Amino acid sequence: MVLSKKMEKALNDQINAEMYSSYLYLSMASDLNSKALDGFSNWMKTQAQEELYHAMKLYDFVLERGGSVTLDAIEAPQTEWENPLAIFQGAYKHELLVTRLINNLVDLAIKEKDHATNNFLQWYVKEQVEEEASADEIVQKLKLIGNQGNGIFMLDKEMGARIPLFTFPTDE
Repeated sequence: MVLSKKMEKALNDQINAEMYSSYLYLSMASDLNSKALDGFSNWMKTQAQEELYHAMKLYDFVLERGGSVTLDAIEAPQTEWENPLAIFQGAYKHELLVTRLINNLVDLAIKEKDHATNNFLQWYVKEQVEEEASADEIVQKLKLIGNQGNGIFMLDKEMGARIPLFTFPTDE
């Protein structure tokens, strides 16, 4: 079964949303770097890679199902936040939005009786549970820490231990 035009458009919109997510998390990483919080920045850069992976997984699925991928312009994300808590609250809120978008895709796949797409999207449903929990856990830790420098630096070190999906070569 080939993708319906409606499902193809919805999946293309989600590819764009995942690309935006990657862009947003890179912007958050940059702001964290400017605050000398390289561990938090590492966490966000790794998250940006994950979002790009999510987009590419959708991209490949659309093509595999005989559809066409249409890439749209990516909106410029916010570039500055007050502190790490504001950044991670923004990330959590964004993940809630992505969950709604994924759930809407599942609803459409069910309505269209597109069982293959529904099955494919279940990976994203499960992934979003993890994404929300991960961001919320950091928000809760930052709320406990407050503005205490020692706690921020300890959590920054913990966030720096997150392993990226891949690393970029350097000239060094």
